[in-house]
Amino acid sequence: MSDSKITDRTAPRLSAGKFIRGTRIVFGRELEAYFDSPIAYIYAAVFLVLSCTTFMNSFFLDGIVDMSPYFEILPFLLIPFVPAITMRAWAEEHAQHTFELLMTLPLHSSQAVLGKFLAALSFYALVLAGSLPIVLMLVFLGDPDLGLIFSSYLGALLLGAFFLSFGLFASGLTRDQIVAFVLAILCGFFFVLSGHEQVVEVLDGLSPAWQLGTWLYKSISVLPHYQAFGRGVIAFSDLVYFALMSGFFVWMNQLSLQRSKY
Repeated sequence: MSDSKITDRTAPRLSAGKFIRGTRIVFGRELEAYFDSPIAYIYAAVFLVLSCTTFMNSFFLDGIVDMSPYFEILPFLLIPFVPAITMRAWAEEHAQHTFELLMTLPLHSSQAVLGKFLAALSFYALVLAGSLPIVLMLVFLGDPDLGLIFSSYLGALLLGAFFLSFGLFASGLTRDQIVAFVLAILCGFFFVLSGHEQVVEVLDGLSPAWQLGTWLYKSISVLPHYQAFGRGVIAFSDLVYFALMSGFFVWMNQLSLQRSKY
């Protein structure tokens, strides 16, 4: 039996300190890889240009000192952007045959998964922080609701974490980056569009007895939970939704990783 095959099953339980150190090693490796690639800078630049341009168009048309238009369009921009970040995470490891090397290191699969997730989340947070000059501009021009802006940014961070979690899971299912990209995009469309008002009405109209659209909206869709932050409401139920959904896909990523090892 190979060493990689026994890493998780027979290794002793890690202490909190050793778990954090192992996770930090993977985190540093992955975060450095993002900034070593020019593609990451291109992704970040394109995302910031699109998001900020969309906001500025709305700002000049409405003349309101408010960031709501920026956060309203964000879920739809993240549908292609986050899969572009995550598609290489595991698929590239498989394609370049470094996955086996990573799995033979004295690390639990949970450390590898969490390290990659935190690195992707840190990169996303840095990209999101690129929109902070908008806040400075609004403060200079008027008196925006900073509490509302803070809650909106918190919602955007949680939304990004959720997208990253299923993006990494999709990348772990295949050796092909394009397949991982498409799978993550489909997941993004499902979780976002299932909360769109017109989609809900169409689905309810197709199955009046089942009210499928309403059920998806209330139970699964990310939009109602994300939009609550945009209204300045930081509810415990919304925090739990993002924690459970992100945690679920991170856990599924770990399970798929363990399955790939045996």
